[in-house]
Amino acid sequence: MSRTLKAQSVPHSLFLEVVPRQTNLERRPREYLRADEIEKLVVAAKASSAPVRNHALVLTSYRHGLRVGEAVELRWSQVDFSRSQIHINRLKNGKPGLHPIEGDELRLLRRLKAEVGESPWMFLSRLKLPLTPRGANMTVTQLGEVAGLEFPIHFHQLRHSCGFALANRGCDTRLIQDWLGHQNIQHTTRYTALTPQRFEGLWR
Repeated sequence: MSRTLKAQSVPHSLFLEVVPRQTNLERRPREYLRADEIEKLVVAAKASSAPVRNHALVLTSYRHGLRVGEAVELRWSQVDFSRSQIHINRLKNGKPGLHPIEGDELRLLRRLKAEVGESPWMFLSRLKLPLTPRGANMTVTQLGEVAGLEFPIHFHQLRHSCGFALANRGCDTRLIQDWLGHQNIQHTTRYTALTPQRFEGLWR
């Protein structure tokens, strides 16, 4: 067989131009959401097909700085309604913690508990099965689109948003470290390094 025939037998798809994948910086300007963007996400969650679950998924994950795996693994046995506390198990060798639950979140979790009934899992899919990490991430991404956010978002941005929100409140780096369950404080300083309070008064 001639070289010409061999070349003609090669699938045309092999000659298609490969489009390089966009970097995170090209897709979004930052890896956290501001307070007003979190509020838009909550509004979108309340108007979704699963309003209580999605509202609780966004609020609880944001308030407690949860990774997607930590969120979908939450069980009702971790919540103490009488003491308004939730036990957070961390992944990646993170430090577990006992967090207080604010009143609005506590009322929301009570509503969610009434919805899921006897299931030990906090977040369920439409099929009443435990929500998967992929399902939770897709939910947050879709809520971001509905909310009209200026760039595509993913679940882990809720955790980053928690860290930046606490830093902007002036919380101590060690306190943020314990809240997020970081073993290494270097993972926490990314939040305090960008807080605008550090630069106030430089030009006075």
